[in-house]
Amino acid sequence: MKYDYLIVGAGLYGAVFARQAMDAGKKVLVIDRRNHVAGNVYTEDVEGIHVHRYGAHIFHTNSRRVWSYITRFAEFNRFTNSPVANYKGELYSLPFNMYTFNKMWGVVTPEQAAAKIAEQRREITGEPRNLEEQAISLVGRDIYEKLIKGYTEKQWGRDCRELPAFIIKRLPVRLTFDNNYFNALHQGIPMGGYTRMVERLLRGAEVRLGCDYFADRPRWDALADRVVYTGPIDAYFGYRLGTLEYRSVRFETELLDIPNFQGNAAVNYTDRETPWTRIIEHKWFEFGKDDRGNDIPVTVISREYSSEWKPGDEPYYPVNDAKNSALYQQYKALAEQERNVIFGGRLGEYRYYDMDQVIAAALERFEME
Repeated sequence: MKYDYLIVGAGLYGAVFARQAMDAGKKVLVIDRRNHVAGNVYTEDVEGIHVHRYGAHIFHTNSRRVWSYITRFAEFNRFTNSPVANYKGELYSLPFNMYTFNKMWGVVTPEQAAAKIAEQRREITGEPRNLEEQAISLVGRDIYEKLIKGYTEKQWGRDCRELPAFIIKRLPVRLTFDNNYFNALHQGIPMGGYTRMVERLLRGAEVRLGCDYFADRPRWDALADRVVYTGPIDAYFGYRLGTLEYRSVRFETELLDIPNFQGNAAVNYTDRETPWTRIIEHKWFEFGKDDRGNDIPVTVISREYSSEWKPGDEPYYPVNDAKNSALYQQYKALAEQERNVIFGGRLGEYRYYDMDQVIAAALERFEME
C-alpha cells in the first residue's frame, strides 16, 4: 500500500502533522522506534497517577490558535507551575518574587527589594561576559549563590563562568507576590494525561511501534511519497559532518506508599552537593486526584539527573552554542537538498521548543504543503 506521508516519530510534531494530513484526506503511516506514542510527552498510568516518563511537561501558550486547536483533543485542568527551590533545607519561591526576597533578606516592600538588588548588582560593571556576571547583574550575589549557581552548574555540567550570558537573560524577576512561573494566557495539564491526548490526535492513522527507521530505510521510504522526519538531523545524514551535542536527563522514579512526599509538583535542589537537579511529584500536576476525582493514597516521585549526552542516551536539550549552531547550519543545508523529506520538531530542527511552539510549527509546515 502506498501512503502520502511516512511520519517518522509519533511525538507531538508527528502527531499534529498526521492529524492535519488525515483531515486533508491524505493517507499516513506513523512509525516510532519506541513502544509507545507521544514521544517525550508520554505519560503512563501508575496507581491512578499520570507519570511524566520523560520529565515534567506543563502546557502553556499565548497563542489563541494553538490553544483552540489542542483543546479539541484534550480538556486541560487549571494547573499553575509554581516550583519551590530547596537550598540545603531552606525553601524559596520560584520564579524570583517578593516571597523569595522576603525569605532571603527580610524585606517586605517592593522598594526595599529593589534597593537590595541594586546594591548587590554594583559589583558587575560593564557588559556581563558570562552567565555568572549576567545573573549577579539581574538579581545580586546572594540569590545567585543560593538559587542559581549550583542548579545551573548541575544542569549544564559546566562552571557558570564558562557558560554564555544569554542563557539567563530572560530570568523572571518580579517585585510582586506572584508564584506563577509562566506568564501565559493559557496553562494547564491535559486531564487523563498527554498520552491520551496524542492518541486522539492520531486517531484513524496507521501507527507501527518498535520500528527503527534506519534499520530498513529504503523499504520505509518506498512506502510513501513524502517523509516527515522528526529524529535527530545529524543521525539522518549518518553523522557525516560530526555529532551535534545535547544535554541528557536521567530519571530515578519511585512509587512511595505515602500520600504526600513534598507537597508540590516540582522542587529544585539548588545546592551543588545534591546530585539531582529536582524532584517531580507527579500526582500534584492533577491535584492529587485520579481520573474519577478520588484522592490517591500513594505517590510517585522522579529524581532528575542532568548529564552530557552520548550515543545511546535520549537527547533532551540542544547545546545551542556557536560551535553546535554552526554545525547545525551545515546539516540544515543538506536537509534543504532532500526534496521529499520534511525535517521537523526539536531534534529535526535542533532547537529548544516548548510544546505550543512544536504544535504551531507542525500546523504551519503542513499549510505549506
